[in-house]
Amino acid sequence: MTLARLWRGIADTARLMVGVPSYRAYRAHMAAAHPDQPVMDETAFFRNRQEARYGGRNGGRCC
Repeated sequence: MTLARLWRGIADTARLMVGVPSYRAYRAHMAAAHPDQPVMDETAFFRNRQEARYGGRNGGRCC
């Protein structure tokens, strides 16, 4: 195992612990399971996951 691969694994684990999903895993899933559908860029993916988790458009705001 290379140091870079180990670091990516640690970083992915830390992101998952705080609720940030892996863009790399999303791209791999889309390529394997949905090759005919377009893939979101990283910014759109992050926004989509945040809205799914916390609610978007008039939802999720406490104040």
